[in-house]
Amino acid sequence: MHGLGNDFVVVDARGEPFAPDERVARHIADRHTGIGCDQLIVIERPRNRQADAFMRIRNADGGEVAACGNAARCVAQFLMAESGRDQASIETAAGRLDAARADRGRIAVDMGPARTDWRDIPLARAMDTERLPIALGPLKDPVAVSMGNPHMVFFVADADAVDLATLGPVLEHNALFPERANVGVATVLAPDRLRLRVWERGAGLTRACGSGACAAVVAAHRRGLSERRAAVAVDGGELSIEWLPNGHVTMTGPAAIAFTGIMDGALLS
Repeated sequence: MHGLGNDFVVVDARGEPFAPDERVARHIADRHTGIGCDQLIVIERPRNRQADAFMRIRNADGGEVAACGNAARCVAQFLMAESGRDQASIETAAGRLDAARADRGRIAVDMGPARTDWRDIPLARAMDTERLPIALGPLKDPVAVSMGNPHMVFFVADADAVDLATLGPVLEHNALFPERANVGVATVLAPDRLRLRVWERGAGLTRACGSGACAAVVAAHRRGLSERRAAVAVDGGELSIEWLPNGHVTMTGPAAIAFTGIMDGALLS
């Protein structure tokens, strides 16, 4: 499946357990010798009775993470197609995400609250998260936001001119972020529209990052650069983001199935 080109191998493990380790996840994610994906998603039985399923996420490098907005839309679409309902509730390591069908075949997900305290992101030490003392090349003074995963968002005049493939892997491992960071570069096109590119920790440059889009709108509004509701143009298309008065962030966008199949056992050994 994919959400605006951010692609996933989604395994339904509710009937038969599937618990890949880092090595197996890397094999599956390899675009030359495996299936190829940004993240491996495993749908498991929920722990919470109020949820329809538990979503486990491993990045292409095999590391497990707690949140992925585009994957949440894909899993929600899968569950809603299965149940015939217009809502789905997904349990994750970062909390429960409630999703619903929206207009034009899109899926809306309540991504939970944006977290801006340094402890919640988390950062290595106390500081103002609206302007971090980080600079590399043309990038400086990012905003830190957690959407269940850590983000640093830089504001630049032209996001497309930034060599994010070179700067991203260095910034991802900045010492201020003990859990590493997703690195976004954003340009404010209008108070209700942003252009965003993201280097995703453990996956690299991505065509779309749902949690990154949420973080970018939160960061822009904190800086006084945008409204609380904005369209975010990413390489794969567009997401609609709103930072609600209750602190939660909603993300609306498409989700699509590319193909279904059965993995060869060689990938799992």
